[in-house]
Amino acid sequence: MRKLALALLVSVAVAASSLPARAGEAVDLLLVLAADVSRSVDHAKFQLQRDGYAAALADPRVLEAISAGRHQRIAVCFVEWSGAGAQKLVIDWMMIDGAAAARKFADAIVEAPRSFADRTSISGGIEFSMTQLERAPFESKRRTIDVSGDGTNNSGREVIAARDEAVAKGITINGLVILSERPLAWNPEHTNPAGGLPNYFRENVIGGPGAFVIVAENFQSFGQALINKLIAEIAARPAPASTAALRQ
Repeated sequence: MRKLALALLVSVAVAASSLPARAGEAVDLLLVLAADVSRSVDHAKFQLQRDGYAAALADPRVLEAISAGRHQRIAVCFVEWSGAGAQKLVIDWMMIDGAAAARKFADAIVEAPRSFADRTSISGGIEFSMTQLERAPFESKRRTIDVSGDGTNNSGREVIAARDEAVAKGITINGLVILSERPLAWNPEHTNPAGGLPNYFRENVIGGPGAFVIVAENFQSFGQALINKLIAEIAARPAPASTAALRQ
């Protein structure tokens, strides 16, 4: 009798293990918010950036774009990155399906401590963001990495290689460029490269279907630029024509 019971348990376990894995809940967009917290971002700029993310996600225009989607929900996680090997998942995947969920995500952004203040590895940020998309507990045909930054890649592997790897996996990378009013005294080419930082992002960072760059003239205008960017990403439509110079 005991052997029979054991055999039944084994057969049930084998049958259960052979069942296909249950797919994650469908959402309209899987979005990784990948924020630059390298040492060129001082405390004041860091706080403006954090506040901008929090306000943008809970903005009524962003919530309206979410509610207009087929599933009326998206899934978002928040990553901070700096030098090579310096990336952190600050807020794990969360479904945003209305004002309450958006406020919860926004509050978590504001309350979390700063992760790093190192060099700038955009490539490392992209690689880490790809890993988060692969482990997402939700399903969507649209997967986007939203990279914000105020400088060029100066750590880790070539950013073009990381960008091309992501695009080959069907991931779109969009860029939010934060212009610096004054170049860094010790490395002016980092924040103000030849040809301009927006052009650097267009040529080296963004990629995939409909990829675009939005420019914040400074950290004060970051929040409004991010709202425009989120609406374009969520609604899967072209970025506003005025993306070259967004001001509050």
